[in-house]
Amino acid sequence: MKTTFSARLDELSRRAACSARRRLNHNLHLTLDDPVQRFFNCVEPGSYVRPHRHGDPRRWELFVALRGRAVVLEFDSDGRVTGRCEISPEGPAVAAEIDGGTWHTVAALSPGTALFELKPGPYSPTADKDFAAWAPPEGGPGQPRWTEWIAIAAPGDPPPAGR
Repeated sequence: MKTTFSARLDELSRRAACSARRRLNHNLHLTLDDPVQRFFNCVEPGSYVRPHRHGDPRRWELFVALRGRAVVLEFDSDGRVTGRCEISPEGPAVAAEIDGGTWHTVAALSPGTALFELKPGPYSPTADKDFAAWAPPEGGPGQPRWTEWIAIAAPGDPPPAGR
């Protein structure tokens, strides 16, 4: 039996808050070849997950809020927001599932946010996702503007100008 204790999430959150990317995950699957990828992802406000999609329509992704509050956004092919869902353990939404092939991102809205993520494997770093050309790369000059925008973006909103 595998167990994960609250203290482990506390430690991951502390380390995420001190990391350059403001997030840290802990895999439960043993290898990247596992047919089911499952992990805890501790995310802090200010972390930027570049909008991306998993090209294979069978490569869905599920986010379940364990602590804190997060937003999950979906986009059309031009970067306009088509869906927004805030998730937290208190609800009203506690989870959001993204269909394969859908442009999306996730961001923490409160400190100490911990998500459980589940998606089909295997995981291949080079083939797992397509990054949106209309969004800045992680660490790029446009990242701070996008990080702020993601937290407040609503369905129908176009992406910020420039990358």
